[in-house]
Amino acid sequence: MQSPSPLIRSFSQLDALDPNRPVVTLFSGGLDSSYLLLRLRRMGVRDVHAVSVDIGEDESSQYKRQVAEALGATIHILDRREEFAGQYVAPAIAAQAVYLGIHPVSSTLSRPLIARSAVDLARALGAQTLLHTANRSQNTLRRLNGALTLLGWEGSFGSPYDLDPVTREEKLVELRSAGIDLLAGRIVSGDSNLWCREFESGILDDPERHAVPEDMYTWSRPTALPGDSETLTVSIERGLPVAVDGVPMPLTDLIDQLNHRVGAYGLGRYSGLEHLDHGEKVLEIREMPGAYLLLSSYRHVESACLDAELIREKRHLEQVWVREALEGRWFGDLRLTVQAFMDTCAARTTGSVTWRLRTGGADTRAINALKPLYLRDREAWEERAIEAESAPFARADSLLTAV
Repeated sequence: MQSPSPLIRSFSQLDALDPNRPVVTLFSGGLDSSYLLLRLRRMGVRDVHAVSVDIGEDESSQYKRQVAEALGATIHILDRREEFAGQYVAPAIAAQAVYLGIHPVSSTLSRPLIARSAVDLARALGAQTLLHTANRSQNTLRRLNGALTLLGWEGSFGSPYDLDPVTREEKLVELRSAGIDLLAGRIVSGDSNLWCREFESGILDDPERHAVPEDMYTWSRPTALPGDSETLTVSIERGLPVAVDGVPMPLTDLIDQLNHRVGAYGLGRYSGLEHLDHGEKVLEIREMPGAYLLLSSYRHVESACLDAELIREKRHLEQVWVREALEGRWFGDLRLTVQAFMDTCAARTTGSVTWRLRTGGADTRAINALKPLYLRDREAWEERAIEAESAPFARADSLLTAV
């Protein structure tokens, strides 16, 4: 039997797989990943493992389990929410990871964790290949392939959709014939985790003409009445958000609370173009109320704690961090090196910000830092500064007078 190619890019390459050895596939419960399970079953692959990494997504675990088992796969649902928040979202907050100043990154953070989780399972199973279902109009393709390469996965890997796309209608028809009827009414492609809900493709294909149905939004659907407002305080210790209104909580709970409290005022929606591998751009829509407030809170506390020149250099390196992570090099040397710089800055970033939330916006009410560089009384500072600057001349004059 022919050895499989290290990089899987088409369905025809799957013919080289050994039907008796384990195959691991990433499984979201969506159309593409369900169709891949169907193709593997029809090929006679007997030991298929579908991996779903739970990082707070919309799709229910029970739904995924039903679909995977109906298609003959063993489902593995891995809870990685705490790890995602602590090791991927937290560094992104400290790095102020916003794509070209347009929107906070999201799938850029989740793909490395998904890849690492899948590699760990594939190695434990002795799998021959690790498959995913990204296509060439999705940035996930290079992020997953890049992560799997840098993680040193020993077997073949990749997406058969890369060079061998299958129409949506064809996938639906074949799945229905196999007794699986799903997602026929979905009008966009969605991706979600505890940090972000994201939509693209379908009715959002055309940047020049697009509208997002209001019922797609979950967190940022306004529920506060006109004129309503509330105050909210976010506390940060050594670069990590740790409390809301003085109540300590894990980062997962903190983000969840902010998504709902901030989102109630219609805040945290983003739209923008993101580039593909060869420079073309696609439209993406996000709702990220928690990210909206946390990133702004972090910047205020950071500005209170760090020297202006250090912040200027950090802002440059933030986009280096974003670029490396976005291009699939989360585990690469440059991203890790820049992360060390971010961690050094974060160690000095401790304080809190109090906000007044209102429909359509948020205003600061207090900025506090443990070791602040800001002034609280300008006039008193001016007097002290002038006195200190004048002191040497006063002493010189007194010496001359004494002589």
